[in-house]
Amino acid sequence: MPAGVSWTSYLKMFAASLLAMCAGAEVVHRYYRPDLTIPEIPPQPGELKTELLGLKERQHEPQNSSLPRTLVLE
Repeated sequence: MPAGVSWTSYLKMFAASLLAMCAGAEVVHRYYRPDLTIPEIPPQPGELKTELLGLKERQHEPQNSSLPRTLVLE
């Protein structure tokens, strides 16, 4: 008895959650309609719509959140 319930209840809940997950994935897949074709010639850098254009500029800037915080007592 996993999680303190009977095996039949556990399997019913597992099947329902698996079915809901698959149905949700199918809905999202049909909504966004991904392009699954493979181009013969690879695109040049910057031609892809999914490429983050501002990423190159931000990679060289230091991030303040990664710096350790110090306490200055005077």
